[in-house]
Amino acid sequence: MNIDPNKIPNHVAMILDGNGRWAKKRFLPRTFGHRKGAFNIVDIAKACSEYGIKYLTMFCFSTENWNRPESEVTYIMNAPIRYYKRYKEKILNSQMKICFIGRRDRIPSALLEIMEEIEAATKDYTKITLTLCIDYGSYDEITTATKEIASLVLEGKLKIEDITKETLENHLFTRDYPKLDLLIRTSGEVRISNYLLWQLGYAELYFTDTLWPDFDKKELEKALLNYQSRNRRFGGLDENK
Repeated sequence: MNIDPNKIPNHVAMILDGNGRWAKKRFLPRTFGHRKGAFNIVDIAKACSEYGIKYLTMFCFSTENWNRPESEVTYIMNAPIRYYKRYKEKILNSQMKICFIGRRDRIPSALLEIMEEIEAATKDYTKITLTLCIDYGSYDEITTATKEIASLVLEGKLKIEDITKETLENHLFTRDYPKLDLLIRTSGEVRISNYLLWQLGYAELYFTDTLWPDFDKKELEKALLNYQSRNRRFGGLDENK
């Protein structure tokens, strides 16, 4: 069965799970799994672009991940800096627009500078928009949006009766993004983990046992074929039944 180019999802989100287990299976430190997983991000983004996917949003570090061992968190915060400095030319020549969403007040300054540099350097690229969610949590995102809307009401700039779902959507981190079509989670875990809860309203969900460092173009193809087999009714009825 071949992938139908006319049924490609426009916006795909991914939960990159299984780095630690990948390393443990090989009797390696967890940091080796995170390193392998980081290398896979650009490869999968390129594969998505080749299939015609225009937006790819990846869950890299959650608001709850700060509770992990300090050594692991430190590695995760420093690894992207080394990776970018080593592969800067390759990243910038990929023609991918790279964005970051999530809280920025807790990100170490050295990493934050790199994030801002990448965003500025790639802002005009149109091949694919790759968004990395760092210090992101959907509870935090929705709470922040609610506070912003409440402030507008208190300032007299917005009436309560004028608040709609679009109002909230316009205050989410993803306000400039199209509707989410497909969520892919690796490693066999079947849960959402506080990720894009609002945006997932009518997205298709795909779970695979494959660990993130082993998730390749062939696994992406399986996910896309599964997506294309779905009947997306968005709450309506199937006219053929």
